[in-house]
Amino acid sequence: MRMRNALAVTAAAAGTLAAIATAPAQATEYSSALKIKGVQYDAPGRDSNSCASGNTRDEYLTIKNYSSSTTVNLKGYVVKDATGNKFTFPANHYLEPGDYIKLRGGHGTDSDAGNVVYRQNCNFIWNNDKDSIYLYKSSGARADVHSYTKSANDRDGNGYITYHG
Repeated sequence: MRMRNALAVTAAAAGTLAAIATAPAQATEYSSALKIKGVQYDAPGRDSNSCASGNTRDEYLTIKNYSSSTTVNLKGYVVKDATGNKFTFPANHYLEPGDYIKLRGGHGTDSDAGNVVYRQNCNFIWNNDKDSIYLYKSSGARADVHSYTKSANDRDGNGYITYHG
């Protein structure tokens, strides 16, 4: 009888390991309440990073709190692209459950009421053809990541890609 139980435990453990081994590598990134909802990676119009007359404000990343009960402070969260361009949220900005923020290029006044934070930088961060977007928690742990190519992910050609509905 002991032998049968030991075999059952061993078989169950092997099944668990097999399930873990076949789980997608991305599964852990989605354990965060904050996720990338979408990205306007190609600002409408001709790209111009002029602070006075450019359109970097029209390039933005939408980050949403998908938790049903937890408020998350964005201070210290980091957004990066594939080449290492990054933005660190410098101040307290609380996202209530279901709330979102648009991280925009260019200069402007951050607004909790307007759900906007500006990078205070007039350079574009996302490539118009392909890129990867990384969202890191203030602890340094990865919260979410997405890669895109214009041809594969932007079927309507409007420069916006949705990730989490």
